[in-house]
Amino acid sequence: MSFDRVSLEIPSPQAALPGRSESTPVPETHLVFGTPLQGPWPDRTRLATFGMGCFWGTEKFMWQAPGVYSTFVGYAGGHTPNPTYDEVCSGRTGHNEVAVVVYDLDQGSYEDLLKVFWENHDPTQGMRQGNDIGTQYRSAIYTHDDEQREAALRSRERYQQALHAAGYGDITTEIVPAGAFYYAEPFHQQYLARNPMGYCNHGFCQVAYDPTQTLEPSIARAELPQG
Repeated sequence: MSFDRVSLEIPSPQAALPGRSESTPVPETHLVFGTPLQGPWPDRTRLATFGMGCFWGTEKFMWQAPGVYSTFVGYAGGHTPNPTYDEVCSGRTGHNEVAVVVYDLDQGSYEDLLKVFWENHDPTQGMRQGNDIGTQYRSAIYTHDDEQREAALRSRERYQQALHAAGYGDITTEIVPAGAFYYAEPFHQQYLARNPMGYCNHGFCQVAYDPTQTLEPSIARAELPQG
């Protein structure tokens, strides 16, 4: 199947590709940590899911955060069951390229991961990151519980304040509950550990994220995208 045109609009469930019932194989262990890529997970660990452009770089930045037990990449936020990479890149599945982080609550925190998220991509670009254009590159935080959602919303308000002060535009990051997740093909897991000189379209956004920054009253949630 060939996909020559990339849509910048997320398709409806009815318009999305049909997908398949078979899931992709998942490697047994993480190339960096030697830990599993599938649960059940140890006690005192939690999951966090982020979309911030190409998932190769997203995963590498996340596995360097404190307290991380495992990471893996895949597809979230779409409609097509068990999509392939080519299907996701067509824009016809609605999926985003994401990295899932398994982190140890005794050694790291969700706030540590939010700092990595905000500082290592540009969350104002909509359906793109630099020259990577498509719905699969959108900025998103997929939350796994109410506590994560509240923390993510506060962090977005805080970072918007910092971006505006530095002359940047409005954040387009969506914050929504985590839904169905599909593992990406084995080739993509820990790609930059296997290919240290491989493509990575990520870098410091030039504005630091300070979790202690006081929010100004004028920064209201209503002014930010609620998704």
